Amino acid sequence: MPTPDAARAAELCFETRGLAKVYGTGASAVHALRGVDLELPERELIVLLGASGSGKSTLLNILGGLDHATSGQLFFRGAELTAATQRELTQYRRRHVGFVFQFYNLMASLTARENVALVTEIAERPIEPEEALDLVGLSPRLEHFPAQLSGGEQQRVAIARAIAKRPSVLLCDEPTGALDSATGILVLQAIKDVNDSTGATTLLITHNAAVADMADRVVTFSDGQVREMRRNPHRKSPKELSW
Repeated sequence: MPTPDAARAAELCFETRGLAKVYGTGASAVHALRGVDLELPERELIVLLGASGSGKSTLLNILGGLDHATSGQLFFRGAELTAATQRELTQYRRRHVGFVFQFYNLMASLTARENVALVTEIAERPIEPEEALDLVGLSPRLEHFPAQLSGGEQQRVAIARAIAKRPSVLLCDEPTGALDSATGILVLQAIKDVNDSTGATTLLITHNAAVADMADRVVTFSDGQVREMRRNPHRKSPKELSW
């Protein structure tokens, strides 16, 4: 029978203990994270909220295996990632993590379906590109090139590309930052639908406090530290949000 600590760890996607990140040395050192302690459960949609420079993107990059912490510990499903080699982090990203950024990074010469297929060709158990695009409401746009798609549609292609490899974790860094509010709500709805249908633990960075209302859990950052973590007793639909 598992111990209470083991049972708790099994319910967590990420756990951090005293996580710190310092860029530079001496008087010019920048403390991006200052001893962050977090427990983030599996399958939740979690909003990381804070102003620019508060540390939330640094944390996301470390959770996604794109950067190393300076000190402290990071656990993914109970396994420590803190001392992982670059090769191990590459395998972790490939098998477990899907990224969505503010800018879509689509290949202009490829259709929506072909952009998603780039990921499925290297994934171990991918979702078919057509299915991934259907999850974000883009079945009618499979053969369209990025230049033929709106900004919101391009971002939804980027989400489909991220989920096509069946990631355990979906990390979204300001996915609506370049969009107007109406289009942003369509993108947030796609992220919610993906979280509901695939169960991927979803972390969404934003500086927009209104977006927090759609989350299971909200983590507020300031000056490299967690200032507050709260659960939403009643999640709003993205269609109910306004900013």
